[in-house]
Amino acid sequence: MTSSSPTEKFHLHVPSLDELREVLEDGLKQNFADAKVSVTDCPDLTQEPFKFPVKGLCGQPRITDVGGVPYLIPVVHREKIYNMNTVSKELELPGAFIIGAGAVSSKTAGMNAELMPLVLTESEGKPAVNASYFSSINPEDGKCLQERYSDRFHDCDFGLLANLYACEGKPGKVIEVRASRRTGQDSLVSCMRKAMEQHYPDKSLALGGTFIIQKGKAKIHIMPREFSACPLETEDDVNSWLRHFEVSAPLICQTVMVSRDPGLDLRVEHTHGFSHHGEGGHYYIDTTPDTVEYQGYFLPAEYIYRIDRPKETHKIGRD
Repeated sequence: MTSSSPTEKFHLHVPSLDELREVLEDGLKQNFADAKVSVTDCPDLTQEPFKFPVKGLCGQPRITDVGGVPYLIPVVHREKIYNMNTVSKELELPGAFIIGAGAVSSKTAGMNAELMPLVLTESEGKPAVNASYFSSINPEDGKCLQERYSDRFHDCDFGLLANLYACEGKPGKVIEVRASRRTGQDSLVSCMRKAMEQHYPDKSLALGGTFIIQKGKAKIHIMPREFSACPLETEDDVNSWLRHFEVSAPLICQTVMVSRDPGLDLRVEHTHGFSHHGEGGHYYIDTTPDTVEYQGYFLPAEYIYRIDRPKETHKIGRD
């Protein structure tokens, strides 16, 4: 793993699930016509529609921000290759189940692509289970091409950047969010993050988890297979380089959000999604506010680990 900066660890504020439930529901009701948040048992995530390699999201929850957008833009740092098994050890949780949003290793894939990581990392002689998906631009028609990572590759590497939620993959109590008919301008993730930021202005909280867009459509992007030949200096440069699509439900998303950056140069929210009908990528927001329906499961993280923080940074390309 090509890390040039030491890993930094920060203890996050962790309110009770009942308290957080109330904060999130109040925030969501300002952005959705219907919103209900409850504390419940995590559903069995090995079942449809998730098909994760573990049953739950519980057990020593933590998040990490690995690398960062400055390793992608303005010019790519191809040498920035990381490994999920190594990351789990950096998180002091070998054998962790890891989900989130990142980029593939161009060294492995021979191209650039969006990564939807779903990895049960190796432990005590047990090999890793990599159930990840990745999405690239189909060279034949310019559309989204989503594939199972293990159908093409046999490692647990990724490149450049990732925002990840890690846990023991156990069953347990989680926060369930149901929201439909969006009335505000914020995405589900932005709304939840801002609700925490406003209620806890002097604290840093983080949530990780998974949610399903059950009805409606969503805006996503996919990075081109080729890195930009010209430096990407502005948001307009980045948006012109990215390829944007509207994709259909059901979409299974995995997200990491932080209410307030405690000075670690974090990407405060990052969400990728996959489907069982061949569409997936970086989620922005639903495009059908009148009909959209969300259902998700989340847990607050106890720690954040900042791995290989870029020494030279900027705020471009973090939407």
